[in-house]
Amino acid sequence: MSARELSVKDAMALVRAVDTLGLGLVTSTPVGLLKELSKRSDWEDLTISGGLILGVFDVFMHPNVHYRSSFYGGGERHYQSKGADIQFVPSFFRHYGLLIQHLAPRVMMMQGAMPDANANVSLSLYNGAHLAEFLAAGRDPDRVLIVECSPHFPRTLAVEGFVNEISLEDIDVIVYSDEHPTVLGKDVSSPEDLAIAEYAASFVEDGCTLQTGIGAVPNLVAQALVKRDGGDYGVHSEMFTDGLYQLCASGKVTNARKSIHRGVSVITFGLGSQEMYDFLDENEKVRFAPVSYVNDPSVIAKNHRMVSINSALEVDLQGQIIADTIGARQYSGVGGHMDFVEGTSLSLEHTSLICLQSTAVVNGVLKSRIISDMSSHSVVTTPRHLTGVIVTEHGFADLRGLSVKERAHAMVSIAHPQFRDELTDAAELLGR
Repeated sequence: MSARELSVKDAMALVRAVDTLGLGLVTSTPVGLLKELSKRSDWEDLTISGGLILGVFDVFMHPNVHYRSSFYGGGERHYQSKGADIQFVPSFFRHYGLLIQHLAPRVMMMQGAMPDANANVSLSLYNGAHLAEFLAAGRDPDRVLIVECSPHFPRTLAVEGFVNEISLEDIDVIVYSDEHPTVLGKDVSSPEDLAIAEYAASFVEDGCTLQTGIGAVPNLVAQALVKRDGGDYGVHSEMFTDGLYQLCASGKVTNARKSIHRGVSVITFGLGSQEMYDFLDENEKVRFAPVSYVNDPSVIAKNHRMVSINSALEVDLQGQIIADTIGARQYSGVGGHMDFVEGTSLSLEHTSLICLQSTAVVNGVLKSRIISDMSSHSVVTTPRHLTGVIVTEHGFADLRGLSVKERAHAMVSIAHPQFRDELTDAAELLGR
């Protein structure tokens, strides 16, 4: 039986006052459905599972709505600051498919492109981790799968051996909207970011396979590669960014030297500019696969000369990386950070770059982000034994193969000069 076409109002009436609801993440956020859901105020006990929701929606502020998030972005931080019931659920991005099974929401909602001539809806900008749960909900008579489709979302293609679409036969309800994909604002780069990007780009040789995370510096690294000599790069990245788009558009990405999936860039989701979304539409050279595959460290390690470029909030003298919390406050999430650090650690031909400015201003006071001791509430995102290269505006510290004390002194060398004396004293206490 094919999907029922309903208005957005009638579709959202299917969500009960006491219910469980699972959402597509990031660019699979069903914006039109959440806008309509926010018009209701009859909630008695609604639990929503999601993460990195694009947009701010009133439904999350209702006192009887409980939001369980696996990754915080601007929306989640907004809800948190306003006192909403938002609870962080720690998880790797590649484990989100398992995570959603713990809740097994009665209603699943996602964003897709328009159905094609074969009655299939492309997952568009997000393959991610929930396809199996979308299908499970659509095929279970006691559950409901609601898909929002818009003509403004690109139709994208799957990596060979995978699926990046869902049949109308597996969808309970389809809603047509005029929503556009969320466009990211341009990152404001500082002189420190530009210096970090130049150091990081020096690790990228011709033919390397690249992964870039979210944020200004990974994009700047890709942009630096556009301007430099060299090329023949490959892409294997959980996220497709504007930086990677610009690198592809420049002709410097050929994927010709990749050991696996030669000739195509492999990604899980895209988030950036409208130009980038237009580039992805029906693009046979950029293919989507589930995060459980793209972020599998053993798959990452099979790529040719993998260089992974991610960011952090703090790094201690031993190389322990804090990337998702600020003290006791949840700031982002684990995502695929550790997956790519681990994957690139499995061969000496690969490199993991963790990029961060050496300082931050907190309540008007300059603080070092290269730290000697963690606070009592600090949470390690990635352990020291996986860490590769740390990059700041003062240079880089390659920690691979170094002892504890050698690591500490290498980290001191890339800290802000104002803090090096006290960090040196702390370094002398390590490795005894």
